[in-house]
Amino acid sequence: MDWVYIEDIAAHDGQDVEIRGWVYNKRSSGKVRFLLVRDGTGIIQATAFSAEKDALLFQQFDRLTQESSLIVRGKVRADKRAPGGFELSMTELEIVQVAAEYPITLKEHSTPFLMEHRHLWLRSSKQHAVLRVRAEVIKAVRDFFDGRGFRLMDTPILTPSACEGTTTLFETEYFDQKAYLSQSGQLYNEATAMAFGKVYCFGPTFRAEKSKTRRHLIEFWMVEPEVAFATLQDIIGLGEDLILFIMERVLTKRRLELETLERDPKPLEAIRKPFPRLTYDEAVPVLREKGSAIEWGGDFGAPEETIISELYSSPVCVTHFPTAIKAFYMQPAPENPDVVLGVDFLASEGYGEVIGGGQRIHDLALLEKRLEEHKLPREAYEWYLDLRKYGSVPHAGFGMGIERMVSWICGIKHIRETIPFPRLLYRIYP
Repeated sequence: MDWVYIEDIAAHDGQDVEIRGWVYNKRSSGKVRFLLVRDGTGIIQATAFSAEKDALLFQQFDRLTQESSLIVRGKVRADKRAPGGFELSMTELEIVQVAAEYPITLKEHSTPFLMEHRHLWLRSSKQHAVLRVRAEVIKAVRDFFDGRGFRLMDTPILTPSACEGTTTLFETEYFDQKAYLSQSGQLYNEATAMAFGKVYCFGPTFRAEKSKTRRHLIEFWMVEPEVAFATLQDIIGLGEDLILFIMERVLTKRRLELETLERDPKPLEAIRKPFPRLTYDEAVPVLREKGSAIEWGGDFGAPEETIISELYSSPVCVTHFPTAIKAFYMQPAPENPDVVLGVDFLASEGYGEVIGGGQRIHDLALLEKRLEEHKLPREAYEWYLDLRKYGSVPHAGFGMGIERMVSWICGIKHIRETIPFPRLLYRIYP
């Protein structure tokens, strides 16, 4: 008898199989016992029939508690009424462990309670669906870049310098030196792009932001492409294609999960390119009309992002932000050095920024000037300056946060549910 996973059960109709998993739920009805078993890939209903109240299967069934681990054997049969369209006629049940009283019940639990029990909350149907979508998004990202000839480059997590400003760095000891947890792989990506032409890195990034908004995590995962000779317009086109590729993949392969999450797919299906584009100069008066107190030169916060992204049915590309509020490496616009050749992609339905990027400074003298203006230690960036000494070219890239993308696709209002174990301002357990 073969051990099979529930997601593959359709290929075994009429066969005797073995399922290994956990009790999701159970109920009794006269001479029948119904057992919902989950194995991480799906849920199947196993049924047992007997005219005898003390049948062995019934005795074992009565011992089972929620999340007890077990091995169930029986014959697969198609049944449109059953979860997943198949049922298992149970012939044998082997209990691996009878679980203690499960702390997460059908009653309402507070968010702090659920976060404290995140290691168990992951087993619930909606959390399970979110993380399956997350896995699909990550696979889609890799397939997209690998299919376009990008090379995956692993950038360091321990770094000697800042990428996104010194106020959000996690500092640590590196033997007799100071080191920091990476805020972004971008600077190193620029070096690999000069070696390989087009590259991407993908990994965890860390920001010591004292923020408690629903869009911020302290530790999050980001994919960052970088392309030699690319301009702002090139990178906007790449971002559009990436978002559409991810949407198509999830809508094709994870529709069942979206149904579990009660996510209306229509807004995602309606997204087309080119996305609407606004300059920062155009966006500020729109924001003020909608009640924002933003002045020219102020950065967008969550309220501003929400206002703009609710005006359109597809993502919006906002470009040409003020130089003063952007990172030291951003290329100024040739017609107006007070703004940069950068872009933020704001997701539709009020979900805010999912991609941020643009062109990088490729002129050595200007980059040296920017380091001085930002009071950054030159010695930590000598290698970065070398990239402008030896074959410098215009180049561009962006970063896309996986958790924000998953939040948008799943229709989740708080980002903490888009990663198995979120790191928040005041939470590092479990």
